[in-house]
Amino acid sequence: MEIAGLFFILIGVLAVTGVQSRISRADKRVARVERKLDLIIDHLGLRENEPRMDEVLTLLRDDKKIQAIKVYREITGAGLKEAKDAVERMA
Repeated sequence: MEIAGLFFILIGVLAVTGVQSRISRADKRVARVERKLDLIIDHLGLRENEPRMDEVLTLLRDDKKIQAIKVYREITGAGLKEAKDAVERMA
């Protein structure tokens, strides 16, 4: 009985690990595609007009980089590293 329980637990752990691995790979692929799209958009000179993006630029001009990153994250929903990189490109 105990062996069967351990077997089912092992199967469950392996299944969860497999799903997490697939999600991680999918996240990496999506991030790669987003970076490529950002490069294409930059190359074409296209800009998304975000109403609060001026606030980010103002914060950068006032040497408030951390607040600029926070506002950028609020506007775009970006992660910390992505927002930091974007704000640094804007500076």
